[in-house]
Formats: sequence, C-alpha cells, structure tokens
Amino acid sequence: MRLLVLNHYVGSPALGMEYRPYYLAREWVRAGHEALLLGADFSHVRTRQPPPGDLTVDGIGYRFYKTPPYQGNGLGRVKNIWAYLRAVWADTPRLVREFRPEVVVASSTYPMDIWVAQRIARRAGAKLVYEVHDLWPLSPIELSGMSRRHPFILLCQAAEDHAYRHADRVISMLPKVHGYMASRGLDLARLHVVPNGITLDEWEAEPPPLREDVAAALAAAAAGGTVVGYAGSMGLPNALDTLLDAAKLVQHEPLRFVLVGGGHEQARLARRVADEGLANVTMLPPIPKAQVPAFLARCDIAYIGWQRVPIYRFGIAPNKLMDYMMARRAVLHSVEAGNDPVAEAGCGLTVAPQDPAAVADGLRRLAALPADERRAMGERGRAFVLAEHTYPVLARRFLEALR
Repeated sequence: MRLLVLNHYVGSPALGMEYRPYYLAREWVRAGHEALLLGADFSHVRTRQPPPGDLTVDGIGYRFYKTPPYQGNGLGRVKNIWAYLRAVWADTPRLVREFRPEVVVASSTYPMDIWVAQRIARRAGAKLVYEVHDLWPLSPIELSGMSRRHPFILLCQAAEDHAYRHADRVISMLPKVHGYMASRGLDLARLHVVPNGITLDEWEAEPPPLREDVAAALAAAAAGGTVVGYAGSMGLPNALDTLLDAAKLVQHEPLRFVLVGGGHEQARLARRVADEGLANVTMLPPIPKAQVPAFLARCDIAYIGWQRVPIYRFGIAPNKLMDYMMARRAVLHSVEAGNDPVAEAGCGLTVAPQDPAAVADGLRRLAALPADERRAMGERGRAFVLAEHTYPVLARRFLEALR
C-alpha cells in the first residue's frame, strides 16, 4: 500500500517534532508498504529546519515545501500555512503521477489540508483519511479565546465539517470525540481511535549521555532532595506557571525542579524563575529526544499539567506522558479531562488543574512515599504503555481502520 501523508509540521528524530508521522510511517515501511510525508520547510515545533526538497529517512520518503518563517500565532503563521497548502495543491499532478497514492491522509493539526488531500485522493482514486490531533477550531476558541466569528475560525469550521462529511475514514487521537463529531456530520462507522504512543527502540537501547549542563543540574537537584522533572514544550497549554507557583510554595522543602524544553513561553518562564528568586527551579534548553530517557531516569517524579478548559472533555493523548510512563516514573498529573491515563494505569497521582496548592500537595505526597512504592507506580505505567501504546500496535491499528 502507498500512503501519502500531509503533515505541515512533520519531523524526525534528527529534525525534532512532530514525531508521530515518522514513527507510524517507519512501521508501515517495515511491513512492506510505501510512505511519503509532505511537510513545510519551516515549523515552530522543530529543533532543526530541513531544506526544501526530497529526503529519505529510514526508508520513508519526505518532501518539504518552501514556506516563510514566522513567530507566534499571528499573520506570519497564517502565511506559512497558506504557502504550504498552495505548494502541495500545485504539486498534485506530480504526486499522483510519480507516487500513485492509494491512501491520502490529511494530518496537519489545522483542518484546511483536507481540501488539498481530497483533490489528490480524487485524482489518484485513493482513500481519503482525516487524522485528528486536536479539535480545530474548538482548540483555538477554547484555549486561546478566539471568537467563533473570526474569519480564520470560520475557515477552520468549514474545513472540519467538510472532512467529517467527505473523508472515507476519520482517525482520532482523542478518545471521547464521538458525540461531537456526530454533531458535525460524521457517520461514526467511519471513526477509529488511534492514540499517541512510543517507539520501543528508543527505550531498549542504551540512551546517549546527557548534555553536560543537564547532567550537572540533575546532580545538584538530587543533592537537594526529591527531583521533579519536566521534559517537553513550554507553551500556555502546558500549565507551567502552575508548576512554578507550586515550586514557590515548597521552596523551603526538599523538592527540586528541573525543566527542559523550548517554546513560546520558555523565555517568560525563565524570567519568572529569575525575578522571583526560585532557587529550587532550574530551566534548561530542550534536549534531543534520544536523551529524554536518560533525563527521566534521574528524576524521581515527572510532572505534566494542563489548563482548566472545556476542550479536554474530549480526552487527551500527550506524547510526554507516554515517555514518563515508559521511564517508570511516578507521575503528578494536573488535569480535568474526559480520560486520565495516569489513573487508568495507577502510575501516580492526579490533582486539579491550575491549582498550585493541589500540585504542591500532590508532590509532597509522592515525595513522602517509599521509593519502592514510587517504583511500583512506574512499573505499572510502563506495562500500560507496552500493552496499548507502542507504535507497532498503533501502526497496525491505523492500517486495519482502512479496510
């Protein structure tokens, strides 16, 4: 089977996020299929930007289209999206002629790629798949406060509704979307849930050594008490202000915080740490994904937090949580959502979102547990992921949904 995937932000281990298209495609290629991933040459979530053109990584074909760089979520990002969609639209004849896709997947987070993907699928006689990462336009409405009458939101809504009506299959990473999607016109017989996951080889091999500054920060933190770690993006949805507020509440207790990552909020959060004199918090630039297992192995507790927003009633599927669980860490989960993998797995504590006192109390409770009890939590988390969330399992489920 030849699968063509439109994912504006597609990455790889060498390029950085997004990883999911790479890991799914790698499993498809291993199973004897062909995959071509179409991305923009600039993405705010990547650690390294590729040049425009074609590339092969682990047997997976990539094609990157020239797009303008941008910062933040303003007009520059809209221009970047438009440039990508226009370029793929123009490339349709070549894609159909040379790759001859049998399946075309629209998977760019924002839904407007459905129109481009549908054009390719129709010309190639291929199945059309719409993959849902987050619910757009609900996510920018409920997370960022955008008006439902904003022109960009109206465009997103038209695209989402079109996808639900016309896609042969809808693949959702979120588990609790059935009622919403049905209300927007989807026949639920075409809906399949394929959540996020992990790749086993990153956890079976010996991890590369940590960057020196990170290793030094972890050593200093361990000397001061229980180490609370965070590895991932630093944006508003990650609720890291809540973690810093909690760190302030416990700054005279033996809890030390080490945060690694980048994103729109990283510089502001770092200024908070400095301005408020949070000596128990160390913030560091992002590390390569391959170093994440080594980082987590030296933490006692891993933190993941969310904003208190209605959008999470449809469920959550965070990559970093899978990493935490595979690393056998006890997890402090600050969330109110339609599902809770931490509670399902019994691998930590769940507390209310955006509640610094609740986060501080949860951290105290986990820190007070015997090490063996935290270790048992971690083992339960890893077993949960191995059973439900490895990419060989998820890639197979994705292909089975196409039948």
